Amino acid sequence: MARGIERRRIFQDESDRDNFEQRLGSILKETGTHCYAWTLIPNHFHLLLKSGLVPISQVMRRLLTGYAVSYNRRHRRSGHLFQNRYKSILCQKDPYFLELVRYLHLNPLRAGVVSTFEDLERFAYCGHGVILGYFKNDWQRIHEVLELFGDKNSVARRRYRAFVEQGINQGRRSDLTGGGLVRSSGGWAEVKARRRAQLFEKSDERILGDGDFVEQVLLQAREEMERRHRVRSRGFDLSKVAKRVCELLAVDESELWAAGKERNRVRARSLFCYWASRELGISQAELARKLKLSPAAVTFSVKRGEEIVSEHNYCLLQSADFESGE
Repeated sequence: MARGIERRRIFQDESDRDNFEQRLGSILKETGTHCYAWTLIPNHFHLLLKSGLVPISQVMRRLLTGYAVSYNRRHRRSGHLFQNRYKSILCQKDPYFLELVRYLHLNPLRAGVVSTFEDLERFAYCGHGVILGYFKNDWQRIHEVLELFGDKNSVARRRYRAFVEQGINQGRRSDLTGGGLVRSSGGWAEVKARRRAQLFEKSDERILGDGDFVEQVLLQAREEMERRHRVRSRGFDLSKVAKRVCELLAVDESELWAAGKERNRVRARSLFCYWASRELGISQAELARKLKLSPAAVTFSVKRGEEIVSEHNYCLLQSADFESGE
């Protein structure tokens, strides 16, 4: 989610909203990011996303920067458009997925952008009408939502609509937007009850989920940081990654950096992109500039590289790297 600076409007009219929606759809498709719910309010927006190979931070950077430049040019203004960095919360799919779809899609009604629930269905800048079939786009994942309500679309849409309507009287839900343990446990009353029973759970402001989920996410993040530190401490940079790739695949280094779709060159480039992104944490935007490729091409390369590593069990670090500390 992101708000306009000083809570000012970030969408002045339909042209602004159309511009944002088109950019969003294009970036989601290029990066393999899934969107299940979305809504545009005059001074902010909400997205429910599942990341692919491209980190959400890169997806959001492209979206916000590109839209801000376009907006400033169109409205002859300068300076920041958005209030600080976007806010993101990592969510446990069960039991929060449908609750978040409903909560995000009711936002225009709560904010007074539309007057009635029936108007919400015809509001073009919200994923609710797309799920119900009033609007179409090729980037919103509606099947994953509808399949939870039934096998036939007509039945599933009727049940989905009833489910969303039931949420109107819930109003604003702090358990879905608040912080850490309060949000994850279902409110302060539940937190206090757990504490009285001497039940304590791991919590984090950035994560919406139970204690086990929070623990797992933090552990994975710590392991990823440790792995990248280990790789860099062995002296690995892009040059050394490129050398390792070319040794493994018996490809000359000049081939790695050259344009073309020759099979060995594509394989080497894919493995290089995967290790540079995964093991060094190099952004795919930077890789695109260095390799003179489009961001979408780098995304596909990373995916191919992951498949190559899985198929052949390749490792960036050799045993000698651990023994010598190079």
